[in-house]
Amino acid sequence: MEVIKTVAELRERLKREPQVACVPTMGNIHDGHLSLVRIARGLAPVTVTTIFVNRLQFGQGEDFEKYPRTFEDDCTKLAAEGNTIVWAPDEKEMYPEPQTFYVDLPKVANKLEGRFRPGHFRGMATVVLKLFNSVQPQIAVFGKKDYQQLAIVRQMVDQFALPIKIVPAETVRADDGLALSSRNRYLSAQERKEATRLREAILGVRDAVLSGDRNFIAMEYAAGALLARHGWSVDYVVVRNQRAVLRPEPHDKALVILGAAKLGQTRLIDNLEVQAP
Repeated sequence: MEVIKTVAELRERLKREPQVACVPTMGNIHDGHLSLVRIARGLAPVTVTTIFVNRLQFGQGEDFEKYPRTFEDDCTKLAAEGNTIVWAPDEKEMYPEPQTFYVDLPKVANKLEGRFRPGHFRGMATVVLKLFNSVQPQIAVFGKKDYQQLAIVRQMVDQFALPIKIVPAETVRADDGLALSSRNRYLSAQERKEATRLREAILGVRDAVLSGDRNFIAMEYAAGALLARHGWSVDYVVVRNQRAVLRPEPHDKALVILGAAKLGQTRLIDNLEVQAP
């Protein structure tokens, strides 16, 4: 496996490759990331996994400085999975001068995660566009765990007419159902046991939807109240359409339930797609 740290070297290495798949990450590689690499390897002969902790998508008071950086371990895991190239630019390479040009996002970027993490999606979309311009892949694989991010990236690719196929990947979970995340390591042993309740709340909403109930506001309130009773600080549990992550219209059947809540000092997110009857 090759490790490349500059845009110039990366472009030189890839210029003769007919098909490249990209897996953007911030490192701290776990089985969820490796599942994306496996998908990418099945779609293209060359897989580029990017590792870059992007300062622009962290808000004030968020964990940029303490975000886990485990580069050597990451490379070991990726090499064992058959990844072709790790592209790991430093901040000077990625932002040789202060970033004054940003992607201007639609209103959906200010809702849900955007409401609780102002500027997050602006920074995310800007760095993803730069990653795409550097790697110039034909395929990019994104996990569904960050569902709103996936929707925004898809819309950005469509509206900028980027020649990239966005491939969604199912969320990888621990045996007890908790979605894998780099932030799970912040949970205490007791919090780790409680953490599965977020998924339980989402599954409760799913069951209500599958029963034919469309009183989404009542479902959302009940799920949030369940979490709050067990000590969670709830940001949201909501039902949205899959297409644009907006409130469902009466005709919408393809839905997604999204949840975000803080357990102790750790903020967890999860989601589940559901097809309404």
